[in-house]
This record gives sequence, structure tokens and C-alpha cells, in this order.
Amino acid sequence: MVKRRTRSDKKYDEERFREFGDTGSHIPVMLGEVLEVFYSRKICTFVDCTLGAAGHTSAMIKAHPEMQTYIGLDFDPVAHEKAKAKIELIKTANPDDSTSTLKTHTFLRNFKNIRSTLSEVDEKLLMSGVDGILMDLGMSSMQVNNANRGFSVLCDGPLDMRMDPQASLTAEDILNQWPETEVGRIIRDYGEENNWRALQKRIVKARLNGGLHSTSDLVDLIRSSTSGAKVGRQGWIKTATRVFQALRIAVNDELKTLETSLYDSFSCLAPGGRLAVISFHSLEDRIVKQTFLNIIKSNSDDGNQKEALIAKPSDLKNVNLEHDEEEAKEPWIKQMIEGVGGTILTKRPITPSEDEEKLNVRCRSAKLRVIQKD
Repeated sequence: MVKRRTRSDKKYDEERFREFGDTGSHIPVMLGEVLEVFYSRKICTFVDCTLGAAGHTSAMIKAHPEMQTYIGLDFDPVAHEKAKAKIELIKTANPDDSTSTLKTHTFLRNFKNIRSTLSEVDEKLLMSGVDGILMDLGMSSMQVNNANRGFSVLCDGPLDMRMDPQASLTAEDILNQWPETEVGRIIRDYGEENNWRALQKRIVKARLNGGLHSTSDLVDLIRSSTSGAKVGRQGWIKTATRVFQALRIAVNDELKTLETSLYDSFSCLAPGGRLAVISFHSLEDRIVKQTFLNIIKSNSDDGNQKEALIAKPSDLKNVNLEHDEEEAKEPWIKQMIEGVGGTILTKRPITPSEDEEKLNVRCRSAKLRVIQKD
């Protein structure tokens, strides 16, 4: 049975891409779709949880001149500094327009700290809530292309993979020091790699010969462990990509952080506010999908949605707008799921248009999900 895709039918705007991104270091994924999600709303307060190089942020600020407070978070210092400069450039480029009164706040921190960050900006924000929140969970091109960060399968560099350079745990630590069973579990659960047992044994065996200390060491081990003559994405590169993904998730504790942050972000929304999340692999998307469902099964708004779910389950109502032109005031909304206190506006995730996939191959696995607070 072939799964249906809700592929975006929005025309890819190359002019907008050139304005808010650049092919060398940063390409904001599904930019037109993100703008469409918030287009019909009055966005006075907006939070970008994954600031990156401020591609999405720049477009949102320009699209919403009514915006009064902007908050951006990123725990990558290189991305943070680049984004700050870009935001300031937007504000100073046209000093006579409304952006001159916009208050912008950028923080070098993880989005798991969204509640404390809002309180730091203005304690009233936790009471009133914010109008829009965006999470783009993908890695930026400037991170992947920097060999010293250790994220790329194709570039030799240290086995680092820390999103936060100040963090202590690295991929090298896991590969050379963690128990054999834990190494296997990471590759199996976070990489969804079928050949995890063989890779686990090879990695542990490599410790007897000095261990693994560079991305090329790990790639060579994976290449020699991959059976058959398949090459490219169907061979060792596909396996290596899964292993690198697994290590990156483990190093940065990404999945646990994501789930907690989704609950916290929803609790920070104002009535009618929207949370949009772009994920890039099945583990992330599964967490986003299930957490959204858990949120609207609960009528708790105090950050304890998990506990409330058990005590106060709710029936969910599926709403199909795909063929109802009168009800579909926002054409991108095809099927919704209504619950207690919130509505999932994307029963099926929106995926990039064919045009965007052709121009940016890294976006092909992106999935956009949106939830609205009632």
C-alpha cells in the first residue's frame, strides 16, 4: 500500500529564495509554505526556535510588519552570530518602515529553554502567549559543509557532531568508550539500520587497534562492512548516513529534547497561535505527530499534558476540507484533527514541491506539521 503524500503545490519562488537564502551556506527549506502557515494570522509576537542563518526569520519579519516582538534561539554560535547580523541588516535597511519599532531578541541557547527565554524577555509573554512559533529541525548547509564539525559523510574531519560546541559529549566518545550494547542500540534505534549488529561488533573491534578518531575512520569501517556491490545511496553511503544520523541524535539528545520542547512550545502559544515544525527523518516526524495528538487529547494547559492525557482522554474529530472550497479559507489546509484545546491543521504532513526538491536535494525528506491552539 503506497502512502499518500500531501505534497505542496505552491510554486517555488526563486526570487524569494535569492533574497532570504544563498546556495553557499544556507537554504531555508519550504520557505513559501512556512509563510503561508502564518499568512492569515496577525503575528505580533514570533519565536524562531532554530534560528540558523535567519532565512525563515527574515522572511517572516518582512511578511508581518505588525510584528512587535521577535525572539530567536540557536545554540550554534556560528549560526547565532550570522543570524544576528542578518536581522540587524533588515531592521536598518529601511529605518522608516515598521521594522524600526520591532524589538528583536536572539539567544545562544537550545529551544528546550523556550519558557525561561520568554520569561526573560517579558514575564507577561507566558501569560498572554505568542502568536507563532517555528521549529526547523534540519541541519543547515553551513554546518554540514564544515568538515571540522564532523557531520558530513563525505568530508574528513573529527568525530565531533556537537550542535553546541560547549557540550562535552562527542561522537568519538560514544564510539570508543560507550558499552557495546549501547553503541548497537543507538545505531538500531536512532539510525534504523538493519545491519546494526555487524557494525556494533566492528566498532568495538576497532578499539583494539586504537579506536576511531575521524569521520573517514568511521566511513572506511562502514564501507568495508557493507555487503554487496551496491554503490551510492543504495550502498555504503546510505548506511553511513544512517550511522551518522544515529550518532548525532545521541550526542545532542535530540529526540528527548524535541518531545519536551513541543509540549512547552504549545503551552507558550496564545489562543489562535500556531506552532509549525519541519522535521527531516522518520524518528523526528513520528515524535512530532504523536506529541501533537497527545496535546489535543488533553485539556491541560499547564505544561503537564502527559499526565492529563491519562486522566482526561478526548475523542478526536477528523475534518476533511480537501474538497470543500467554501470551508477551505486557507487552501493549504486539507485535513484537520480537532481535539481539546487545539487543532492539528495537517493530518498528513506537507512535503516540498517537486520544483523545490529539484533545486535543493537536501529538502526531499522534509515534512511540515502544524498545530493551532484554540
